[in-house]
Formats: sequence, C-alpha cells, structure tokens
Amino acid sequence: MPQYGVLVYLPAPADPIGFTTGYIEAIDDYPERVKRLGGKVLGGSYFANQRGFAFDSSCGAVSVEADEVRTGPLLALPLVPAAFFVLSAPDMKTAVQAAQAHPATATGGIEVRGLYPEPKT
Repeated sequence: MPQYGVLVYLPAPADPIGFTTGYIEAIDDYPERVKRLGGKVLGGSYFANQRGFAFDSSCGAVSVEADEVRTGPLLALPLVPAAFFVLSAPDMKTAVQAAQAHPATATGGIEVRGLYPEPKT
C-alpha cells in the first residue's frame, strides 16, 4: 500500500505542554480513526517506535485546513511544523480523508505528501 508523510502544523509556539486533554485524547484515538477509513498510521513523532522516512521531492503536497483541501504546501500560513507521521493508505484520496480527521485541522493544518511513487495501474 502507498505511504504518505503527514506534517502537522499548529499556531506558534505549538508547545505540547499546552495541549488540552481533549486534544491529547484525540491524538491517542487518531490511529483507530485512520484504520476505520482504510489506512494505517505507521509511526512518527506522535507515536512509539519512530523510524526515519524520506519525502518524495515533488511539489505534489495536498494541504488540509479546517474543511478546505487544496493542492500545495502550507508555507503561506502563520503556522509552524509541530509533528510528523507516516500513514499507509490505498490512495491519496484516503490519505487526505485521514488528514481531515486529524484534530490539528481545527486550529492548524495538515500537509500530505507521497513518500514513494504510487504504482501505475
């Protein structure tokens, strides 16, 4: 299954000490929510057993902020990178649906990038 790097952006300073109990509970529940959408969280800065990954060096990011989905990175927003994780999903559409389910979209944004080229069918 294709893999996607997901960058979480939050308003500065994005200090985890300031996360609410509700936000932390939503993060804890997030892998199960992704599973229900047909994907799987593989690891990252939120989760145990981190490992390294390399981004596809394309401009093919898909950004999610609140209910808005657009092509391109979140570089123009007044947000800072706060976390990173990798998920597997059958396609970019499912990966974007998983990003929309992330609690950071309420106050920040999510950027989804392919880690490996999707197989041609």
